[in-house]
Amino acid sequence: MEELYGRFSSLVYRMAYQVMPSRAEADDAVQEVFVRLWRTADRFDPTRATLVTWVMLITRRYLVDRLRRMGARIQPHALAEEYAPPDTSEPTGAGLEQREQYASLMDSIAALPELQRTVIVRAYLGGQTLRQISEELETPLGTVKSALSRALVRLREQVAIKD
Repeated sequence: MEELYGRFSSLVYRMAYQVMPSRAEADDAVQEVFVRLWRTADRFDPTRATLVTWVMLITRRYLVDRLRRMGARIQPHALAEEYAPPDTSEPTGAGLEQREQYASLMDSIAALPELQRTVIVRAYLGGQTLRQISEELETPLGTVKSALSRALVRLREQVAIKD
């Protein structure tokens, strides 16, 4: 669990901080996400998804559920088109590896077609639901779902090529 937290805490925190109304709630969300990861660790299947994908999926689901319970909506202006790499103070070792993985992921996302890129960024990095994305983009929900599905397939293919 310590290794998992070391590798992904800054990424989970960045996502939580972008969508939660306060820093304290973002801190609570990070703690709860890692508790959920611990409780569901036996369900992780490396043949179905990479570790980072699984962590971000659990994070996204938790944040969307939490926002729904709070009755809040993510404000479109809260979503930046550019996402900075995780802040790691150490330039070597795990911090360097994490920066490289993040840069590689962002390069792969940047190479996606516009709609796929927008849906991935808003859903996974912005924590929005597909319905919210559909409404804001004035695009049918089925089209948004298809774009997400195609984007995830392309990203999986890119990861497989790099491995």
